[in-house]
Amino acid sequence: MNIPWPPGLSAWKKRLARYGYVLLVGAVLLLWPTGGEKEETVPQETAQTEFDLEGFEEKLTKTISQIQGAGEAQVVLSLQSSSRQVLAQDREQGSQGDTSTTTVTVGRGSGSQDVVPLQTVAPQFRGALVVCPGGDDPQVRLAVMEAVSAVTGLGSNHISVCKSAA
Repeated sequence: MNIPWPPGLSAWKKRLARYGYVLLVGAVLLLWPTGGEKEETVPQETAQTEFDLEGFEEKLTKTISQIQGAGEAQVVLSLQSSSRQVLAQDREQGSQGDTSTTTVTVGRGSGSQDVVPLQTVAPQFRGALVVCPGGDDPQVRLAVMEAVSAVTGLGSNHISVCKSAA
C-alpha cells in the first residue's frame, strides 16, 4: 500500500521510515498499564496512644503478686481523668483588642495535616483497690501501698488493701 505524501512532508517520510519502530514502541510503552494499585495513605498515629487502663491494671497485678507475702493479687484502679494531649495553638490579637486562637497543624503531604502536640498529660487516678491473700499482714499491706503509690501517685488514703476470701 503506497500512500502519497504531500510535497512539504516528504522529509518527514524519510525520518518516519528510519525511526518508525522506535516511535511505535515508545507509544506502546506510554499506553501500557502499570498494573500497580494506588496506595492509600493511612494517617500515622501519634507517638502517644490512648491510655490502656486494663493493661496497666494487669501489669500492676503481676507486679504486686511478686511482692513477698502478697500472693495472687487483683487490682482495680479508678481514674479521675484520662490522659490527654496539649496541642500547640496560635493566638492572634486584632487591632480592636479581640483575640483569635487556632490550632497549629503541619502538612504531611498529599493534602493531609496533623496537629502539633506540645505535651501529653498523664492520667490522674482517683483510687486503687488491691485484694490479695496477704492483705491482712501489716508488712505486706505497707509494701503493697508503697508500690501502688509509687506507680500511680496516689496517697495512702486513696489506696485500699484487703485480704482475699480464698
